Amino acid sequence: MIRQTAEALLSSAVRPVLVVTGHEAEDIKAALAELPVSFHHAPDFAEGMSASLKAGIAAVPEGCDAALICLGDMPFVRAQTFDQAAQAYNPTSGWMALFPTFQGKRGNPVLLARPLFAEIMRLKGDQGARALLASIPERVGEIVVDDPGVLRDIDHPNALSA
Repeated sequence: MIRQTAEALLSSAVRPVLVVTGHEAEDIKAALAELPVSFHHAPDFAEGMSASLKAGIAAVPEGCDAALICLGDMPFVRAQTFDQAAQAYNPTSGWMALFPTFQGKRGNPVLLARPLFAEIMRLKGDQGARALLASIPERVGEIVVDDPGVLRDIDHPNALSA
């Protein structure tokens, strides 16, 4: 599953591709062997989702204006969707985050602008950036996509029927 996700991302123009590891880090590295990705370990991964998000954000190179947060358990997102999200972002637009939507439903991956990075680094526990983004709804945009994969999360029981 993680390899399918990484290969789709590598089929896009989004670069660099950073992979955050936690539990079973060696298995993840083995699954992605020979792919042009860099690995960044979240040693405190057991604390929850925020640990992985912070490890990824900390690894984003200085010259990147934003980070596209892709989930390893969402292998059905198309490469074109990654490109569409990256191309939709403009640092002067005022958007702090962009979500893809399919048939009116918000999905993943989410694009987070660099000005949010400091706040993301203060997150704790098993939370992503959802609460942070809820506090700035006027700065969060949507990208309408023709990709049901943005809604197909393997962790959810209805993922394969979406």
